[in-house]
Amino acid sequence: MTVKDFPEECWESVFRFLGLGHHHLESLSLVCKQFLAITNRLQFSLTVYDPTIPLLSRLLLRFPRLKILDLSLLNGHHEGLLRQISQSGLELDLINLSNQRTLPVDGLRELGSNMKNLRVLICSNIGSLRDSHLVIIAYCFPLLEKLDISFPLNSQASDFGVLRLSSMLENLRKINISGNHLITDKSLFSLCQNCLSLEEISFFICFKITQTGIASAIRLRPGLSSIAFNIEKKRIHGPGLTLTPIDLNLIDSFRTLKRLTAIDLSNSVISDEFLFAVAEGAGLLLKKLILQDCCNCTFSGISYVLSKCQSVQCLDLRKVDFLTDQCISKLSVFLLSLTTINLSGCCQLTNSTFFILTRNCPLLSEIKMERTYLGVEGEEDSMGDFAVNLEVKKVFLGDNVLLSDASLVKFVSICPSLQLLDLIGCEGVSGEGVVEVLKRCSEIRHLNLANTGMEVFDIDFEVSNLKVLNLSGSKIEDETLSVISRRCGGLLLLDIQSCWHVTAKGVREVVQNCKTLKELNLKNCRLVSDDFVAWLEFSKPSLRIIVTPTDVGAYF
Repeated sequence: MTVKDFPEECWESVFRFLGLGHHHLESLSLVCKQFLAITNRLQFSLTVYDPTIPLLSRLLLRFPRLKILDLSLLNGHHEGLLRQISQSGLELDLINLSNQRTLPVDGLRELGSNMKNLRVLICSNIGSLRDSHLVIIAYCFPLLEKLDISFPLNSQASDFGVLRLSSMLENLRKINISGNHLITDKSLFSLCQNCLSLEEISFFICFKITQTGIASAIRLRPGLSSIAFNIEKKRIHGPGLTLTPIDLNLIDSFRTLKRLTAIDLSNSVISDEFLFAVAEGAGLLLKKLILQDCCNCTFSGISYVLSKCQSVQCLDLRKVDFLTDQCISKLSVFLLSLTTINLSGCCQLTNSTFFILTRNCPLLSEIKMERTYLGVEGEEDSMGDFAVNLEVKKVFLGDNVLLSDASLVKFVSICPSLQLLDLIGCEGVSGEGVVEVLKRCSEIRHLNLANTGMEVFDIDFEVSNLKVLNLSGSKIEDETLSVISRRCGGLLLLDIQSCWHVTAKGVREVVQNCKTLKELNLKNCRLVSDDFVAWLEFSKPSLRIIVTPTDVGAYF
């Protein structure tokens, strides 16, 4: 039986079952025309870059089952793109229009006339956001379930716009209005009153919304599953902050949130009593707890909420600077369901915390411990009781200036299934340490060695699974690039931004030997010239080359 004899529906089922990513599907599409047609139907998401704009109409025809379209990386105002999209006949679920100077009003109207079933619209970091934009969004997309209008650079959106929007979006389940500084309690109240399906709401840096307003809104919508906001730390005369007291009415309202699964209180003034109320309300349903840079609570409050909410999977305690290794040891007994933890900025934590987490949290898959005291040995180092954890897949250890090769090798030895390792700014890590990492973690796919000061990267074995390598700001030379080109043939992305010691010779070798390379970052490199960029574009047309305008024409 040949490929053509096997029904396309069966091949499609096989590819779906294998869960192949975009790059694997792209490789399969080159096998034969039949596989090309099948993989085109399995492409559900498309990110558009400026160079692909002229090809957009063809891409929309090529991928007939697209559901997600991301335009957030485009530069400039592209009203005409939305017209093309609206006429494509696609049934999109999500469009991301973030990072634009303003919302393309006419384009939204055309899009809405043909895609009224759009469920998700993301418009974060828009240059200017006005009430009229909110009204147009609600009118054009009446079935929206998720809307993100967070952090516009110039927010003129007010209670009027939010009130109109809330009255027209009955199906809205999730909304993020963070950074819209003009809105008040009225907006929060209207959303909770009018949007009967509302489950998740975020309103960071909306300081005209009061604690009383939050409490009233919660009592109106006690079925909320996720809430994210911050209670302002008000500055007084001089260098200090005055801590806003927590309203008892707000504390009591959180006891009514019996379906709460996620809460984010980043950069807030909270109290132990507030955490007690969260625990009493959510209980075992709570899956996500973010207390990044919170103040005025103690270890007792954090310990209590985790003891009552032992189903927490995602825990963020960044900059909670009173935490010690002993604190983490005590908390770890409540973290049997934990999959992700962020302890970055907790400056008292040493190697011991890493060993405690990997030993006591059996489901842990991601650890973030940037800017800590890693590299300093604690009690766990002397005990030598290092349990292997096969679940840990991602580890972020950036900016730990005391981290040494010896400590790093200990960490990766107990995490042999590691797929992502971020060591940005770890100046004590050398090429020898990195080689030991690659020997012990054969599944590693993403390695960030930016600003490590690493000079040598000498490996004598294949690193076939490595897809993303960031060496920006390092002191590597052409010899290292030569090794990479021979040993890391499966690279998709290479970042050598600000690597002053490499030349065109080394880069040519990488481009010629790494057949799958899709993106090459050459920003702030002295090697870039008009002729060199022209050679890259000619030799590998599919390669996305990132350079700064001032680089082109420089001597190499």
